[in-house]
Amino acid sequence: MRWMMAGGLVAALAVPAQAQDWPRGIAFVQAPEMSSGVGTGHTPEEGFAAATRQCVDGGARAEDCFPTNWCQPAGWSVDLFVMHQEGVHWHEVVCGLPSRAAAEGVAAVLCDPEIRDWLIECAPVQVYDEAGIAQLAQD
Repeated sequence: MRWMMAGGLVAALAVPAQAQDWPRGIAFVQAPEMSSGVGTGHTPEEGFAAATRQCVDGGARAEDCFPTNWCQPAGWSVDLFVMHQEGVHWHEVVCGLPSRAAAEGVAAVLCDPEIRDWLIECAPVQVYDEAGIAQLAQD
């Protein structure tokens, strides 16, 4: 009986180590009109915590940084700036894509003025690789 309990304890303690073998995911948060953040992690909690820290470093309060996207595995991601013809604007993020070319293709489709003729502006702000590293040069 003790042998079974000891074995169960060892198995239970092994779960957190196995969790670290999961693929990294990527999290995005947005504080409208203030800041945003991107973070990676093995769990949504870890990724969103990292993204929120970046959002706060950009000038927002933590409570203003709302989770918007989580993908696991992270894949490639694209962040688009989008503006409606009435002036309202926002960011659209697509993550979990298989390649940079796929991310750029998604951006081209989502920003196609023939498909979304109600937009007056749509452009990729950033492309992120599987590790969450920004690929586009910032001004």
